[in-house]
Amino acid sequence: MTTPKIAVVTGANRGLGFEISRQLAKKGYQVILTSRDEAKGKAAAEKLQSEGLDVIYYHLDVTSDESSQKLAEFINQQFERLDVLVNNAGIYIDCNSVFDTPIDTLQETMETNVYGVLRVTQALIPLMKKQNYGRIVNVSSGAGQLSDMQGGLPGYRISKAALNALTRIFASELQGTNILANSVCPGWVKTDMGGSNAPLTPEQGVDTIVWLATLVYDSPTGKFFRNRKPIAW
Repeated sequence: MTTPKIAVVTGANRGLGFEISRQLAKKGYQVILTSRDEAKGKAAAEKLQSEGLDVIYYHLDVTSDESSQKLAEFINQQFERLDVLVNNAGIYIDCNSVFDTPIDTLQETMETNVYGVLRVTQALIPLMKKQNYGRIVNVSSGAGQLSDMQGGLPGYRISKAALNALTRIFASELQGTNILANSVCPGWVKTDMGGSNAPLTPEQGVDTIVWLATLVYDSPTGKFFRNRKPIAW
């Protein structure tokens, strides 16, 4: 009997993170579903457990060094390794012109969408390095594409552009290992963030994310994907 791969999904109590957890568990992964809201996270994990899936909950606040380190210690004690990290936790709190946006809004957005990803990845990367295997998937957005950058949503756009830069840096520093790091734009998905008018179901939205999380050896790294195809930065 093969040992299941271990996957962490951040911001997974609802929306994309919840569906990513479901789809990875359906593929036989042991999923650690994390979220800042403990009650909602536990309820989400229990829902997936009721579907017969191997999902456990662990509390994670991506804006906290201590919380990120505690997650790393838990995984090391329980599983001694980590195979997949999906950095999905993100916030979207602005809709104004860049000229009207308070700096506080940008700082709060960067704290979760960029520094949170870096903080969690820094904590967990040793668990991948010690087995020379890992798949890091950063859930980004076309709103962060410099090649198609437009006005509005400044905090969100800037944070996702910075997240894409982080992906490139991860991939470069991990070159020569079997640890791959990629960004993904899931598209406009029916979630609390995307709204009911979005054309994609959560299952459709997570397809490329799950594909990147399960890439075989010698697959692409340091790329930005949508619909399983590379897109411009």
